[in-house]
Amino acid sequence: MRHEIEGTGLPQAQLLWRKVPLDERIIFSGNLFQYQEDNKKWRNRFSLVPHNYGLVLYENKVAYERQVPPRAVINSAGYKILTSLDQYLELVGNSLPGTTSKSGTAPILKCPTQFPLILWHPSARHYYFCMMTEAEQDKWQAVLQDCIRHCNNGIPEDSKVEGPAFTDAIRMYRQSKELYGTWEMLCGNEVQILSNLVMEELGPELKAELAPRLKGKPQERQRQWIQISDAVYRMVYEQAKACFEAVLSKLQLARPAMEATIRTDMDQIITSKEHLASKIRAFILPKAEVCVRNHVQPYIPSILEALMVPTSQGFTEVRDVFFKEVTDMNLNVINEGGADKLGEYMEKLSQLAYHPLKMQSCYEKMEPLRLDGLQQRFDVSSTSVFKQRAQIHMREQMDNAVYTFETLLHQELGKGPTKEELCKSIQRILERVLKKYDYDSSSVRKRFFREALLQITIPFLLKKLAPTCKSELPRFQELIFEDFARFILVENTYEEVVLQTVMKDILQAVKEAAVQRKHNLYRDSMVMHNSDPNLHLLAEGAPFDWGEEYGGSGGDSGSPGIPEAATHSEKRRRAKQVVSVVQDEETGLPFEAGSEPLPPASPDSVTELRGLLARDLRAESPPPAGPLLNGAPSQESPQPPAASEASSPPASPLRHLPPGKAADLEPPKPSDQETGEQVSSPGGRPPLHTTTEDSAGVQTEF
Repeated sequence: MRHEIEGTGLPQAQLLWRKVPLDERIIFSGNLFQYQEDNKKWRNRFSLVPHNYGLVLYENKVAYERQVPPRAVINSAGYKILTSLDQYLELVGNSLPGTTSKSGTAPILKCPTQFPLILWHPSARHYYFCMMTEAEQDKWQAVLQDCIRHCNNGIPEDSKVEGPAFTDAIRMYRQSKELYGTWEMLCGNEVQILSNLVMEELGPELKAELAPRLKGKPQERQRQWIQISDAVYRMVYEQAKACFEAVLSKLQLARPAMEATIRTDMDQIITSKEHLASKIRAFILPKAEVCVRNHVQPYIPSILEALMVPTSQGFTEVRDVFFKEVTDMNLNVINEGGADKLGEYMEKLSQLAYHPLKMQSCYEKMEPLRLDGLQQRFDVSSTSVFKQRAQIHMREQMDNAVYTFETLLHQELGKGPTKEELCKSIQRILERVLKKYDYDSSSVRKRFFREALLQITIPFLLKKLAPTCKSELPRFQELIFEDFARFILVENTYEEVVLQTVMKDILQAVKEAAVQRKHNLYRDSMVMHNSDPNLHLLAEGAPFDWGEEYGGSGGDSGSPGIPEAATHSEKRRRAKQVVSVVQDEETGLPFEAGSEPLPPASPDSVTELRGLLARDLRAESPPPAGPLLNGAPSQESPQPPAASEASSPPASPLRHLPPGKAADLEPPKPSDQETGEQVSSPGGRPPLHTTTEDSAGVQTEF
């Protein structure tokens, strides 16, 4: 509330952000084999990833089209993807000491192919999948990793009060148990985080109590422990959910009265808090400055360098992918006769940030992040928290760039440009958006570096200062007026003072990095104030639908059978698939890799793309027979008439629904229930058991 009143905030972003999210999208669908633990058999499942990134498993595609309830909805927060049985068996063996299988004995799980994907969680149940080829494994791994990344970020970004208060409470609780540093299981929504917190303490106790009582062979005891842990996790989740909802309801009822008091007494509260902070600062400053100078300051440059290299490479890759996609679209507009198919191309471009495969090259840049030698010193359990945060920023910046481009192009199309004028406008808008992206990505990265450095160094400082400072804090309580005791907390003020002691060194380090221009960061003095004042006004209008406005079918983005008189809201509810997948339930399983022909290489370098664009603008020759499909040239090999449908851009699964069904169908939301499986309710229609072990699996094509 103080920030709100005093008007302090971040620099104004240059890119627009999407106020109406792409809620109707289906990210991905395809078939994969899942291991059924009840009958110890592998079954082919039709799998769907809706916009909320909950993995939905259906008995088969027919069950999905008939709206039969799914067999499972998996919320993947807290999970890890394993791509080999050896990795999995090692983790399972470590989770229950003394159960490592001897050589020659049967493992807990056998995979029928060499390409497994296992979702592993330290407390909840595990999920076992396998693919027929390495290419399929790579694609599914990218999709599932996107699900995990999204579900891990479960606390809403717009939660300015409840979210930070909750994470601070979790951190301070763990610090009271002498657990400082980053925590890998701070992922998911609030109830999942609370469940992980309980299991962190309860798990070792359960293991010590129950492990000696488990009977059978090592792999059987491992299986029993996984089932016990999952059952306890579900119980913990249900109780944590009920308690958290009760506390949250109580706080929400009390909030209006608290806000009214704070607004009325804001000046006195601020004065009282600053007086308290000055007393605490006088007490701890000498000790804190020595600690920072000896134990933190020498390591800030090396931590910052380790963070900056992969992060800057990732944001550069985002820029290159965006440039390439827009340039390919411009080439298609030139070759295909203007704006006739612009709606189709823009429909695909609007979903670029949510395409797990096209964004994978950006996300991969963060994988080399290492804090060698520094993780132990600063008690950083894992770098995954920093990797995923940077990757989320990449996706947000990509979507902001795409949406800004959409908005400016939509305005330009209102002028009725010719084909040549349209192509020049696209190029001009692209360069305009890239300049805005460069500024915003610099601001986002610098903020990310500051937050990461604080996240690494502050717990370390608090741990170092705790033996000499923590016991003295209660005596500062008497400095707070009783009326303000709810709003001013001694321990929070103490942490703010500690933060201030190291903040100037962090700001200086980031500032020096920007001056070097080594990682394409703008200097702090470079501020773009209202450089485009009318741009933000354009984003205030209703969201536009490229497929509807410009007559493009959008490839797989529509669904036939919707009446012309359908309302706008009904049209928006039609599911549109981000990643196109060819499904054929009648064909046999492709047991051999290499069934997908490799497309001809498309131009990659910026210079080459600019040259092609300039050349085609000047050329008067007729367009080539095969248009570029969003960057990938179409295959030139002749297709028999029966295969013509498969060779065309594949449609959304909703295309096969009867008229009127598509508008009413919404993908099921992932349950917050554990991080595990939601089985369809008994009252629903029974699933169709038409899929067998030998049923038709299919290879997905993108």
